[in-house]
Amino acid sequence: MKNAWFLMLNVALLLTAYSADAQNKFYDAANTSTAVFYNVENLLDTIDNPLTKDDDFTPTGSNNWTSKRYQKKITDIAWVLANINKNELPELIGLAEVENAAVLTDLANSDALKAGKYAVIQDTALCDGRGIGTGFMYRSEMFTNVTYEMLRVKPDVTTGYRLRPILYVQGNMDGQHLHIFVNHWKSRRGGSSKTEGQRNEAAQILRDRINLILKKDSNANIIVMGDMNDEPTNESLKTVLFATNNTKKTKPTELFNLMYDKHLNGLGTHSYNGAWNMLDNLIVSQNLMRGKVWTVSSDGGQIFADRKILYDNPKAGTYSPSKTYGKDYFGGFSDHLPVYFMLKK
Repeated sequence: MKNAWFLMLNVALLLTAYSADAQNKFYDAANTSTAVFYNVENLLDTIDNPLTKDDDFTPTGSNNWTSKRYQKKITDIAWVLANINKNELPELIGLAEVENAAVLTDLANSDALKAGKYAVIQDTALCDGRGIGTGFMYRSEMFTNVTYEMLRVKPDVTTGYRLRPILYVQGNMDGQHLHIFVNHWKSRRGGSSKTEGQRNEAAQILRDRINLILKKDSNANIIVMGDMNDEPTNESLKTVLFATNNTKKTKPTELFNLMYDKHLNGLGTHSYNGAWNMLDNLIVSQNLMRGKVWTVSSDGGQIFADRKILYDNPKAGTYSPSKTYGKDYFGGFSDHLPVYFMLKK
């Protein structure tokens, strides 16, 4: 069984690497931009915030979260982002599980990323109870006239626990207006079926805003990225958000999930008990599939699965994302793999 798992994952990684290399082979820096999403697993500073439950991530907390461990985490995440596209640094980066703008600034100023001159967005007012939320980094010389707002998601109906809002960013890139939504929906903790309704609710809030955008501009350039804690074939994404893998005779409001077919082929971004799940999704509007200005190919969604960010998991009998924490401090990168795609002109 273990050998079978290794074979399956190795083939998957080779196919992913081949697809990414095929894109890079025809790379044109002047006419290509890279968009990335990465759940970075608890990127918190070492300072106790009395308004949130971040006590574990302090030097005296249960995780013994020291400055040394924090700096290693920053260096590790920066390495991943810098190596996704070896030709140049990504223009657009969505992140999940970041505590505040200060940690994003530290990330942007890291040795691996500082040449990108990134600006950052992170609104601490609407993070979850642990004080973490979504964030966004963008190369300020390339993505301009930027504004943002937070789309609220109602608190957990049973616990009152504050759920993460959806970060909605707008800006211009090479004369084209982009609408970008960064998501981190309700986890499956407690059971997938018991928490499904809250993910469906987040999907509906997102769908309602996208409908308004498309009503004003049917050719809008829309990018949806995030850890939805659901897979492309789940109700929240396929039915409520109406994001499919359909490329023919699409309906006006239909979106395209760039990770859908990879999910059908057994690939994923998060491993649980040896099984891969495609929890991290990249979704675009039809206008970005037609190729009028910026365009992305239907097979453009990629998983960055460099061997450096994986570990040999003997319990599961396969490789898994090299996470920072489990029951103990492991010192890995994240429990998720990043996803990305290239926009081309």
